[in-house]
Amino acid sequence: MPNEEVKHITVDRMKIEIHHDTASAGRAAAEATAQAIQELKQQNERLAVIFATGASQLAMLDALIARADVPWKEIEGFHLDEYVGISENHRASFRRYLRERLTQRVTLGSFFEIQGDAPDPEAICRQYAQRLEAAQPQLCLLGIGENGHLAFNDPAEANFGDPLDVKIVNLDAECREQQVAEGWFSGPAEVPSQAITVTIPALMRVPRLIVSVPGPRKAAVMRRTVEEAISTACPATILRQHPDATIYLDRESAAELESLPLSR
Repeated sequence: MPNEEVKHITVDRMKIEIHHDTASAGRAAAEATAQAIQELKQQNERLAVIFATGASQLAMLDALIARADVPWKEIEGFHLDEYVGISENHRASFRRYLRERLTQRVTLGSFFEIQGDAPDPEAICRQYAQRLEAAQPQLCLLGIGENGHLAFNDPAEANFGDPLDVKIVNLDAECREQQVAEGWFSGPAEVPSQAITVTIPALMRVPRLIVSVPGPRKAAVMRRTVEEAISTACPATILRQHPDATIYLDRESAAELESLPLSR
């Protein structure tokens, strides 16, 4: 990052790094991910990792795959969510996203997909929750939605005390508009009304969260994440209570944080 220093903010327990651009933030998140995986390996921990999807993860995934220090064949992979009723071949399918951008590019030890178009999605939720419970993921690569959602836990669906680890949720209008704006669907009517998602308590139990939130469309929600009271009105505010969550921003997504004290 020529002539630019990384800026750091801490809000409650949540750490924020502000980088010059999306590529720099992606490389930093990828480096932190690789280091976390190496640390887990040295501690003889099981290498179970949850991968997010969406436009926010593209630079990080490209940078992570380009690294030579990731023991891919030892990693058990999971993903966060999938639309209910969507084919794995649909361009918006998160199974397709992760195949094209991860599992067809590197060889993981295993990767567990959420079958969103299964005839019994409730059974899929139970099975996926069991797999997560067995694996006990130590690392999650995450994003934040424009409405503050984590995974597909939109404000109306988010529950910080959810008894379930995986559940079916209804997607709100802002969430569906974001999917259109990112180019996954041609209009809101095409976006499925429901999704299967990992819940917030299940995410908060993961010891390390690496959160990539680039781009101008995320500036407002990042301000909300650091300024608002911790509540499901903006689910991402709960990250301020996680013991090891780091948010990677570029200058555009950090544009509304200029009033906060920074330390270099």
